[in-house]
Amino acid sequence: MANNALGTVGESKAAWYLKRNGYQILRTNYRCRTGEIDIIARKDEFIVFVEVKARKDASFAEAKEFVTYAKQQRIIKTAMLWLSQHDCELQPRFDVIEVYPAKGLLNTYKINHIENAFM
Repeated sequence: MANNALGTVGESKAAWYLKRNGYQILRTNYRCRTGEIDIIARKDEFIVFVEVKARKDASFAEAKEFVTYAKQQRIIKTAMLWLSQHDCELQPRFDVIEVYPAKGLLNTYKINHIENAFM
């Protein structure tokens, strides 16, 4: 599967996972001058900014390792801009969701949700 296709599938699987676990998806693929946030969701007292990383496997490195410090800073700046444009009293949180295709199982994915991954 090409990287772009895997990324698109990964984001849709992550959104499905979040909905199934009680999150309300507010926005996907939010883009502005400072960067992009894959998924913005809410659950309980949190507004959650989610970075989705999909990889074919973790043999080289786990997907979460590609959320570098520089990437984290861009996500935080982008989230700050989103918060300044939306009336939101919820506590912000930054999560990472790793998505891996299951070996040998068609259309099956392993999802690892890392809550409060950075700040």
